[in-house]
Order: sequence, then C-alpha cells, then structure tokens
Amino acid sequence: MANLPDKEKLVRNFNRCANWEEKYLYIIELGAKLPESSESLHQPEYVISGCQSQVWIRMTPQSDSTIAFEGDSDAAIVKGLIAVVFSLYQGLKPAEILALDVGHWFGELALTQHLTPSRSQGLEAMIRAIRHNAQSLS
Repeated sequence: MANLPDKEKLVRNFNRCANWEEKYLYIIELGAKLPESSESLHQPEYVISGCQSQVWIRMTPQSDSTIAFEGDSDAAIVKGLIAVVFSLYQGLKPAEILALDVGHWFGELALTQHLTPSRSQGLEAMIRAIRHNAQSLS
C-alpha cells in the first residue's frame, strides 16, 4: 500500500480537485493503485456484508504490530473508496485503528455528502468490519 497517499496528502489531493466529477475520477484512480488481489482474497470470510457491490477486505498483522490491508471490489468507485479507507488506516496498529476518528477525515473530504445512500452504507459497513477485526486483533 506504499503507493497510496497518507491521510494529509489524501485531503490535499482531494481539495485540489475542481469539482465532484474530478473527485470521483481521483477516487477511481486511487482504486486502480490497489495491488492486484489474489484469488485467496475472494473468499466468504473476507466479504463485507452491507455493501451493494461485492467487497472483500483482509487484514493481516505484521511483525511491527501494524496491520496490512488487502481489498477488492467489483465496482471501480467502491474499489476507490476501499483505497480511501486504506489510506486512513495504513501503518496503524489495531489500537490506533480503533482510536482513529474517521468521521473527521470524511468531513475533511466532504465525502459522505456526495455519495449515494447505498455507497454511504457500504462505506460504513467497511469501517465497521475493519474496526471489528482490529478489535479482535488487539
């Protein structure tokens, strides 16, 4: 995930976009930066329920106690939203994931106001699943 921007750079890049069409294109571009997912990711235990599109997220503890993320979706914008979420959580330990106020960052991006209700629900489902998994890994 080294090719994803950190939280601050994500907000800066988002704010450089002139309008929401450009922001959606940037989200799709972020999704394209996610590494090609392996077939082992597309298993039932990694499915995020509550998303209209198919979404898979795997969290793997690393030797330095941080969590590595792998994710995929069958929809380009949703895959981009996965990348946005991973940008917020990359390099964090489980306790830091639980402590992070993603609402603040979504506010900085003005993201939730511009998503369809089903995408907002899917985004919330991703956050809930990540927090749940972080809780079990801490």
